[in-house]
Amino acid sequence: MTPMIFAMQGNEPMAAKISQLRGWELGSWENRRFPDGESFVRYLSEIKGRDIAIVCSLDRPDDKSIALYLAACVARELGARQIGLVAPYLAYMRQDTRFHAGEGITAKHFARLLSGACDWLVTVDPHLHRIHSLDEVYQVPTRLVHAAPHLAGWIRSHVPRPLLVGPDAESEQWVSEVAGVIGCPFTLLKKTRYGDSDVVVTVPGIDRWRDCTPVLVDDIASTARTMMAGVARLHEAGMAAPVCVAVHALFAGTAYADLLASGIAGVVSTNTVSHPSNQIDIAESVAAAMDILFSGTSDKTVA
Repeated sequence: MTPMIFAMQGNEPMAAKISQLRGWELGSWENRRFPDGESFVRYLSEIKGRDIAIVCSLDRPDDKSIALYLAACVARELGARQIGLVAPYLAYMRQDTRFHAGEGITAKHFARLLSGACDWLVTVDPHLHRIHSLDEVYQVPTRLVHAAPHLAGWIRSHVPRPLLVGPDAESEQWVSEVAGVIGCPFTLLKKTRYGDSDVVVTVPGIDRWRDCTPVLVDDIASTARTMMAGVARLHEAGMAAPVCVAVHALFAGTAYADLLASGIAGVVSTNTVSHPSNQIDIAESVAAAMDILFSGTSDKTVA
């Protein structure tokens, strides 16, 4: 039998695209909350003996995690043969060390929760810095989809003479990868963060690329303060209005509106998180990663 795909609320477009690409069946279920806030799941499709995947991007994770956990557990209770999780955005990866006394490394605790419910995980560009591989914290097979080729393809087709501008020194590896695919220069913002929404930014060596179109690229756009600080510095340097490109469009609160009002040429993101800025489709690469895990082969990454 072909795999069956279930979409948590808000993930229907990604699940439908994956189903269309592979001819996999879209499962039917009832997934809602009781008036008191508790989660309820009922599978309307027969899943006994079936391989299933639940598509749930984990932006706003605290609103989704219990419902997702119960959905996976109920699937196992009902006899699903294999339960995969497709989380294009994977939450809790940024708390990957103990930054201050009294904190916990919550990336590990969240990983334990998901590993206990699902048989495998597909995600896109998780925040891997001090944790170098998901295998360090997840106890199930994982496959990573790289967004860099998709970002590069969009930038190459839409931006004349691009100069990529990365958010910080830690981003150099993947920003340089995108720039290498395009064949364009890149630089990195020098960032000093004083709080969640208080960032001071400089753009080293910008005078060398005044004839280029700056493209601010980031893996996660949450408060957008880093991007807006970079926009301000680029304006001060007399550069053209920058294009902002993000892998994961989280955009908390008024961040998206604030970024649009900051003097940019536009905002573009992948469809890992459903958002009006989505223009870069990574569904084919996600489906390819699912192919690997459904078939049990051993590749670790998918472009």
